[in-house]
Amino acid sequence: MLFSTLTLTIALLGSTMDKTLIDSINASVKEEVSQQKITFHSTDEYRKYVDVKIEQQIKSVGLDEPWYSPKRFGNTMIKVMTLDLGKSNSFTSSSGSSSVRDIILERMPNTILLFTTSTIIISAIGLYVGAFVASKAGSVWDRINSAFAVFSGSFPIWWIGMLMIFAFAFAYHIFPARSTPLTQPSDPSYIIDLLYHMLLPLITIVLVGFGSWAYFVRFFVVGILNEDYIQAKRTAGISEKKIVYSHALKNAAPPIVTVIALSLAASFGGAILSEAVFDWPGMGKLYYDAIGAFDYPIIIGVTYLLTVIFVLTVFAADIVYGYFDPRVKVG
Repeated sequence: MLFSTLTLTIALLGSTMDKTLIDSINASVKEEVSQQKITFHSTDEYRKYVDVKIEQQIKSVGLDEPWYSPKRFGNTMIKVMTLDLGKSNSFTSSSGSSSVRDIILERMPNTILLFTTSTIIISAIGLYVGAFVASKAGSVWDRINSAFAVFSGSFPIWWIGMLMIFAFAFAYHIFPARSTPLTQPSDPSYIIDLLYHMLLPLITIVLVGFGSWAYFVRFFVVGILNEDYIQAKRTAGISEKKIVYSHALKNAAPPIVTVIALSLAASFGGAILSEAVFDWPGMGKLYYDAIGAFDYPIIIGVTYLLTVIFVLTVFAADIVYGYFDPRVKVG
């Protein structure tokens, strides 16, 4: 997965990235020569001097070979997979570092905080509501839940996000319009300020997500409630609440856990538009800005780390799956 993602990303950006890097070298060399105050007797002498310097710089960074050459391609893959991501052309960390690794690692906790918290809340609400409406299949509550799932899932989160910003930031002034805290990360009150700014995007993500999640849980639990062993438990006098929330939910856990893990992994990939709308200082916003600025080291680095998070999340789901379904362990 990692190798395929990196190969595709480098193939898409390779030629354009080389041109951008060479243009950057040209500009930096000319600026450096102008600051040295060297006297040239003719324009040709100046051009020859600059061309030699540019050629030296290009060779020093390996741009004298095409991006698809085995040497360059292999070196690029190794550097990215070992988090040697180079330097950004447009961004710096709060400490002033232009290292891509420092910039991404500074933003990563914010993305993990927002989307892990929202996934946990969505899962908790969805499990409770889904199990509740499953026990009342065909009722008014069941129809309301189905309608809300369709309604909430029909609108893109960035559109709902803009409505939430308009309503709660501009109309009622409850939350700030921008989710980027005004305090610096070194300030002791930064964490509190960050959590306050996180509330509006968190509420929006939960509002959009829990309806479809409850419908999904309801689908699996309804099927289990019709099983013979559930009827036997009802005959034995076990309360309906215990049957639904203990026995039925536990037996529906394997597919539910898988979807929770995939939803969490997918949420990081979908963070680009969500964070861009709310101006949340995470990897998604960084990715969005890097695309606009053609900052290819940032683009490649964030793509790689998002893929790593996805792979690790799916791997963890496979391990947890064996806890809920012993047949996986036997197999």
